[in-house]
Amino acid sequence: MKLATVLSTLLVAGSASAFVPASTKVTSVSLSASFEEELGAQKPLGFWDPLNFLLDQDQERFDRLRYVELKHGRIAMLAVLGHITTSSGHFLPGNIDYSGTAFSSIKTGVAGLSDIPTEGLLQIVAFIGFLELFVMKDVTGNSQFEGDFRNGFDIGRFAWDNYSEEEKLEKRAIELNNGRAAQMGILGLMVHEMMGGDPYVINSLLGYPTI
Repeated sequence: MKLATVLSTLLVAGSASAFVPASTKVTSVSLSASFEEELGAQKPLGFWDPLNFLLDQDQERFDRLRYVELKHGRIAMLAVLGHITTSSGHFLPGNIDYSGTAFSSIKTGVAGLSDIPTEGLLQIVAFIGFLELFVMKDVTGNSQFEGDFRNGFDIGRFAWDNYSEEEKLEKRAIELNNGRAAQMGILGLMVHEMMGGDPYVINSLLGYPTI
């Protein structure tokens, strides 16, 4: 349950830790008003900042929090997809170690962490660190918006520049909303797993438990 609480705090707070000096208050107040027109301020809530993370903040601070929100959303989407995939019985073939621990024997969700050998956990952490430091970032300095990690890989009929400005905004909004939903989704799966053992509480209520 502690893990679920920590994740909830991270997802909601992001990396909010700094405030602009009091001398910039007048300027930042006028800037914060423009946040109501930013991507993601959509119906029915509009610009929703109940904890006032952006109160009296400037555009740079907003962009930083938007970057963190996008990153968390992308990770959460992958997490939900992985959770559903393994829960449906689809696993990588073979073993995860030389002692014969099959991928299919590893439990889904938080419980699976205890099934993975220590060396495997270290490899996962190292791989994530590699992606964070060298891949999932604006390497070229040519990003058009926060979270734009194309880095020159933009080819074919789905190339970003083939879309109109309206289509670009729509696709960015879709990713943002899907990421928000996924953050709530993976948090819910973890909480239900900690409380009752079955992450898919709806399945359990309908008589189709996953465990």
